[in-house]
Amino acid sequence: MYGLTTALKSFKSSRPIPAEYRATFRYLYWDIAWFGILSGSALSFISVYATRLHANAFHLGLLNAGPALVGLLFTLPAGRWLQQRTVGGAVFWSAFWARSGYLLWALLPALLTPMNQIWGYVLLVLIMTIPSTVLSVGFNALYASAVPMEWRGHVAGIRNAMLSIVLIITSIVSGYILDHLPIVLGYQVIFLLGLAGAVLSTVQLWHLRHITGETVPGPPQIRGIIGDLARPGDIRSPGISSFASVALRAFTRGTNLLRVEVLRDGYGKLIAALFFFHFAQFMPIPLFPLFWVNQLHFSDGIISIGTAVFHFAVLIGSLQLSQLVHRWGNHTLVTVGVLGMSLYPLLNAYTTNLPIFLFTAVIGGAAWSLVGGSVGNYLLEKVPNTDRPAYLAWYNLALNAAVLLGSLSGSWLAKEIDLTTALIISFVVRALSAYVIWNAE
Repeated sequence: MYGLTTALKSFKSSRPIPAEYRATFRYLYWDIAWFGILSGSALSFISVYATRLHANAFHLGLLNAGPALVGLLFTLPAGRWLQQRTVGGAVFWSAFWARSGYLLWALLPALLTPMNQIWGYVLLVLIMTIPSTVLSVGFNALYASAVPMEWRGHVAGIRNAMLSIVLIITSIVSGYILDHLPIVLGYQVIFLLGLAGAVLSTVQLWHLRHITGETVPGPPQIRGIIGDLARPGDIRSPGISSFASVALRAFTRGTNLLRVEVLRDGYGKLIAALFFFHFAQFMPIPLFPLFWVNQLHFSDGIISIGTAVFHFAVLIGSLQLSQLVHRWGNHTLVTVGVLGMSLYPLLNAYTTNLPIFLFTAVIGGAAWSLVGGSVGNYLLEKVPNTDRPAYLAWYNLALNAAVLLGSLSGSWLAKEIDLTTALIISFVVRALSAYVIWNAE
């Protein structure tokens, strides 16, 4: 209760918001609230539903690896395409086309056999990721244009709190629905709930379509990380498989971004360390739903409670982040957070009941709040102020490659060995990535 009260208090500004920004900020707040419904319903349960349809680790790996592959192929072209267009209009239409796919998510259970449904969802995710990539890149540019620098922390803080609160409530409601309806009907209701959230979120973006994009005098610069934890174009499960949206608007700045020379003077070592971390982060992602459903035989209601507790821990941790950064610094927080994240697959491997499952969710959420909140600023500490887009573009490239390879590696592990051993191996790899990040300085 204390965390929720503190989060709600953060909605109040210590100074009056200028009249010309109030409507824009309000649209951004409602955008994230409706997106939270999508995240807490369809996005949180798609992997669980696929598992209940008897999807294997390879199928679940594709649900995460597919979007990463599309991101590798389309992020840079998406940035170049956005440079020639009004960013607000491009964001709205990319959201419209990407989120139209959620209607098919709700229809597939009534149209296809279980195995065909699995492949149908994999194919839909791949197709939806193409316009979603434009949405992810464009939304960062839209946000930077719509919110002045001095208000970004305030707006991002409210959006992050609203995302967590709505996602927590929606995930619990979704679990209750799924426990009280037949499986096919229950998931159709959940996917329709996600569709409603997606549609209403997109309506808010329609009100922001007039925004034209950032005007940057001289060399393209990125002065700060947006700080917004939502990835409106990401259609993978939130929280457990989410990662920081670090300056994707770098891809809307200039055409010569992937320059090899920026990897010299230690930055290449840092990118390699973060690549290893994200590889380790995504290695166990295909394993979790398989372990919860097939080995622990958890109901959707129990899984929804774990999801809610995870995000509540993220919310509480995020509220303490500024004090922790001031005391320990971003590098230490990233390292400690990654080390904490390594415990998540280990504790899952030894989970036998609900209390242990919830304790594991607390550890995972708290650890992710440290990493998600500090990795972006840690990166900015290591790049020159005058050429940040080129440096951050390499990070986003490495990140998508790591997600792709990590997800497929986890799928391979699950095929070759038992799930418990695979989770323990994931713990070791994540712990090693914390050591690598600590020594990247």
